[in-house]
Amino acid sequence: MTLPTAPLTLCELADPGIPGVESYSPFCVKVNRALRLAGLAYTREHGERPGAFKKHNPTGQVPVLLEGGRAIFDSTEILRQIEAWVPGSMSGGGDALTRAEAWLWEEYADSCLNGFLVASRWADDRNWPTVRDTFFSAAPWPVRRIVAPQARRRIVAGLVARDIWRAGPDACWRRFQILLDALERRAPATGFWLGHNLGVADLALFAQLQGLCTPLTPWHESQVLARTRLRDYLARVDQATR
Repeated sequence: MTLPTAPLTLCELADPGIPGVESYSPFCVKVNRALRLAGLAYTREHGERPGAFKKHNPTGQVPVLLEGGRAIFDSTEILRQIEAWVPGSMSGGGDALTRAEAWLWEEYADSCLNGFLVASRWADDRNWPTVRDTFFSAAPWPVRRIVAPQARRRIVAGLVARDIWRAGPDACWRRFQILLDALERRAPATGFWLGHNLGVADLALFAQLQGLCTPLTPWHESQVLARTRLRDYLARVDQATR
């Protein structure tokens, strides 16, 4: 074990003020939970927008983990660094096959599940007014009036390119429910996703699914919580990583 050589600071978006939800960004949630699971002390620095930390990350994205003056960005890379500091903390301590599968589930959550989370917030007309008012409430009037719709169009175009929104809302949310049904059947009745030990697969799945369970997206929350095995599994991950 080689622990961090300097204090850790997590640069992330503002805390939404919802008990048990560290951020509206699932990637920030994932890293918060990972640091706590590994038992690493850290402080939090919040920004109103991802670009607030562009000096640390040229892509202008969060989270960014600072180890003193060294910046580690991209949530997956941060978790790999945590695993290097505290071996077994992210992999769940399983064999090589289980460790490989854990990182595959992490990629699935970040790539596939996240697409539906982004669509629920930015593309779904039922949620957009609440999302707009939440994300842009502190912005000047011209930003709310002009920049917010522009950002929405850009993000929805990206969802179309990713084939999440190409066929429209009905097809998207039909696929979403099929996906949730599959996760419900796969969810473990006890323990965690790949056995008795919690690891990166759990952190990533929890972060994306929890992101669907906020006041921003009430219908999507109802769909997740209606799957009782999945709901109970998420509650176990939540309790273990608070």
